[in-house]
Amino acid sequence: MKTTNNMVFIAVITAILVSSCTNTKEKIKREHSIEVAKEKTTSTTDHAKKHWSYVGETSPEHWAEIEKNSECGGKFQSPINIVSLDAIVDPNLKPLAIHYVSNTKIHDVVNNGHSIQYNFEEGDYLMYKGDKYDLKQIHFHESSEHTINGIRYPIVIHMVHTNSKGEYLVLAVMAKEGQTSAPFRFLESYLPLKKGETKAIGKPFNLSYNLPKDKEYYTYVGSLTTPPCTQGVNWVIFKEPITISLEQVNILRDLMPLNNYRNEQPLNGREVKMTK
Repeated sequence: MKTTNNMVFIAVITAILVSSCTNTKEKIKREHSIEVAKEKTTSTTDHAKKHWSYVGETSPEHWAEIEKNSECGGKFQSPINIVSLDAIVDPNLKPLAIHYVSNTKIHDVVNNGHSIQYNFEEGDYLMYKGDKYDLKQIHFHESSEHTINGIRYPIVIHMVHTNSKGEYLVLAVMAKEGQTSAPFRFLESYLPLKKGETKAIGKPFNLSYNLPKDKEYYTYVGSLTTPPCTQGVNWVIFKEPITISLEQVNILRDLMPLNNYRNEQPLNGREVKMTK
């Protein structure tokens, strides 16, 4: 009888130990699953928080990593350094047929955190290789993104156009320090703007006043210079800069990220053509 009782006691103890061990394992599994879930959530949250910029871990060198669905790691990117001696004179390049008129209105201006951008209503367009490209917006980079013979200008205006197929053409107008620009004075009269702020304008502006007198240009096919870095963009870079005052340069500089330009990208066999 005593032996039987001992066997029952041992069986009960064994069952308790097995149950305890099983529960411990299950608890460890649950805790591990919770930790893994936390790590995934944290990782996802951290990734979601990352947004491209011009400095640190989200600078242009990392855009291809953090902007997964972009073309920032593509082979034919912008900007580039334009070397005049290497550019090919193309007799088929015609003077740009630019139709910027005095009654086209600027809809609004926005500080998007990367640049100061003026959005235009319909009206202005240009013709390039037989195709019509409508002006959508202009924005600024300090300093210029493209360089010409290694020279980087204090400011560049990018005039962004699209055609009916959604293809891009961007005019790049370099600006150097000199005399005050009346058109710039008008544009900057709606500044300053805080980051993320938009200000309605609704007034006409003749953008042709922001173009150089000499409209000789370089052209090549590249990309947008900010994410998503879309490729297949027709770039037209005027050879001659316009002039604006140092004060006007500083007004824009103070509102935009310091050095909000992307560095030079490899040419990778592309041809840069130019007018005579």
